[in-house]
Amino acid sequence: MLSYRGLILDFAGVMTTPIGRSVRTWCAREGLPADAWHRALADDPAGRARYAELELGRMPQSEWNVHTAALLGVDAENLMGRVHSEVRAAAEMVELAERARAAGLVVALLSNSYGLDPYNPYTTTGVWDLFDVRVISEAEGIAKPNPAIYRRTLERMALDASDCVFVDDHQPNLPPASSLGITTVLAEGHGTAARVARLLDLDPVEPSPAIPH
Repeated sequence: MLSYRGLILDFAGVMTTPIGRSVRTWCAREGLPADAWHRALADDPAGRARYAELELGRMPQSEWNVHTAALLGVDAENLMGRVHSEVRAAAEMVELAERARAAGLVVALLSNSYGLDPYNPYTTTGVWDLFDVRVISEAEGIAKPNPAIYRRTLERMALDASDCVFVDDHQPNLPPASSLGITTVLAEGHGTAARVARLLDLDPVEPSPAIPH
């Protein structure tokens, strides 16, 4: 008998190959410093505020592209899609999600959005249909680590917190889930799927070759 009934998975860095590698490749192509993207999104106050608006669905990706391209001095056309052009679904996590669903678990996607148009990361990577439940911050108007988005995910899954495991690669997103009673796992790249499979009493998932972040 399975000890858990639900699996909640983050998107970027969990269901995908490392984002940083694609970002650095794009920066090199554009002749920018390797940390230019991070500085524009996280270190620049205006860039940070606009990214928060994007996550919450208050600014469409197309408009965000224009503002962020201006900060970076690059072309705005499908900026987010160009930066993430080398991001792919993580094969071992796809296998984990498929195996969990086949075993009867409810599998949910819980993701802070970075927009859906013109670049839709979920359909482009092919992971959208792996999930029974999808909770995307852009559609909800709230984002991790706001506890409300975790409660909303549990409601959509029709499960108690103690029934679920949540996997995320961003440490600050884990404590709010844990405080609700959800078992949390910090995704640390290579081997994460195998660890979660053991936790869920599923057949082993073989780790994919390690990919640099």
